[in-house]
Amino acid sequence: MLGVFELGVGVHDDSCFGRGRVRAGACRRAGGVVTAWSPGMSFKALLADAPMAYIRGHLGEQLCALLDLIEGGTAGDDRLRAVAPIAIDAERLVADAAERTALIALVSGPKQAELAQRLGSLGEEQPPLDYLQSLKWTADERRELLEFFGFTIDRVPSLPPALKQESAPEYGLFPHQRHAAARVKELLYDGPRRTVLHLPTGVGKTRTGMSLICDHLRQHEPTVVVWLAHGQELLEQAAAEFERAWAKVGDRPLPVLRVWGGAPADLAEITDGLVVLGLEKAVSAAKSDPQFLATLAARSTLTVFDEAHQIIAPTFQRVVDELTIRHDASLLGLTATPGRTWADISKDEELSDYFSRHKVMLEIEGYTNPVTALIEQGYLAKPFMRTVASEAGIHLSAHDQQLLARSFDIPTAMMAELARDEQWNLKIVQTITELLQQQHRRILVFAASVDHCRLIAAVLSAAGFDAEFVTGESSPRHRSQVISRFKGPGRRPMVLCNYGVLTTGFDAPAASAAVIARPTKSLVLYSQMVGRVIRGPKAGGTDTCEIVTVVNPELPGFGDVAEAFTNWEDVWETA
Repeated sequence: MLGVFELGVGVHDDSCFGRGRVRAGACRRAGGVVTAWSPGMSFKALLADAPMAYIRGHLGEQLCALLDLIEGGTAGDDRLRAVAPIAIDAERLVADAAERTALIALVSGPKQAELAQRLGSLGEEQPPLDYLQSLKWTADERRELLEFFGFTIDRVPSLPPALKQESAPEYGLFPHQRHAAARVKELLYDGPRRTVLHLPTGVGKTRTGMSLICDHLRQHEPTVVVWLAHGQELLEQAAAEFERAWAKVGDRPLPVLRVWGGAPADLAEITDGLVVLGLEKAVSAAKSDPQFLATLAARSTLTVFDEAHQIIAPTFQRVVDELTIRHDASLLGLTATPGRTWADISKDEELSDYFSRHKVMLEIEGYTNPVTALIEQGYLAKPFMRTVASEAGIHLSAHDQQLLARSFDIPTAMMAELARDEQWNLKIVQTITELLQQQHRRILVFAASVDHCRLIAAVLSAAGFDAEFVTGESSPRHRSQVISRFKGPGRRPMVLCNYGVLTTGFDAPAASAAVIARPTKSLVLYSQMVGRVIRGPKAGGTDTCEIVTVVNPELPGFGDVAEAFTNWEDVWETA
């Protein structure tokens, strides 16, 4: 049998096994070696106690008849048991669900408990056999079972070939994403050739957008697609995601041109591929080279604007207008929040008009709000949202209250005063500590200012917690290292405090809690903060997430993600 060797039957020997029997407590396991706490049992020992009907049934009539001939009569039970460990294919038994169930049933109760513990059971929730029967029996679990029976595994046992085998795509979309993408295509290549794709925060708008871009590049060779976004994290995420997507579904080598920050705005060699262009870079490049946008526009047939609610800022709108001047140029906006403000309906109308009032949003049969469906189906984590109020600290004067009412968001001076409020900061630290005690492994904190961000991280670090901070002032290297560690598999709980850099484009599915310590009147900003921790298990995230907004009694806050999704529907025509 390829890759599987029975210990103690003459193929491979190990001093921890005496002719196939394990000496309990004698070995430890590193890789494929049996541990002291889980000595397992040999396959030979298991078959030695198996019913003869099981032995004869798995040896088969032909082999039993041959043994009878060799013995000159009926082969005895001892002879059959001696042959069984060699003749019976343990790998096949483990790969087949029915055979595996029968095999485990032969294992004694104490050994079933040992096997269940080895496969992850805590030993308290259900009987060992029930636990073993409930497993999905992945390739790793089948490997573990073979090792339990004393086999050394050179490869993961494979399932027998099936006549009907499902083939999973390497860069596939969920059904609701495919449905939305199909409707986007109808609007991109007909009529005004522009639309907004509105997917709830955490549902994969970047992946869906990249799938659409890959389709476009395959169908319009040669052509250039321009991806516009704001901020280093959002831009680098887009470039990396395209490279990952094109490597799986592309049909030719293509360049990815990163144009942001200090990168040169050199378009000389780009006639086919993707240009990931920072919005600020686009504005500055157009000022230094008046032909920059015209040159890019002449080669591109699709412009994608991430976080499309920003598009009506006059400088950004001029960039998009110049890039989409060709008669066959299409414009796709991506957003989880298709409004620019919370209370100014005229701004939302302006954004809607710019996209010819065309918007594609998720529609899931049987649900009026797709967010509810996506939570129930496991694409979004079930959010537990709550607010905690600090003791009264700052007090707003009548003038402050008037200023707050007139402002789009909380004024900077007011935010700075709040960040120095000891009672409010105490409540923030207490909230984070409670989340850590509840076994949250990754917690994202949105602070009120750069100094506030440093303060919270410093207090938590002094208390012995693993806490880091990133802000717009952080060096690219520091920011990259901290974010990489936060996304990594480390088991020690970690808190990442940030200000102004992780509200969009930041993807860390392992984060299961967010503390919003940054008061805002903007539902756009609030829903973006919520979105960083709301990916469900089908999207690589968590089953549930906890979102705690720490409020000052004097200032506003929000708390309903479904409301954030439906707030702007009255100014759009949905396709």
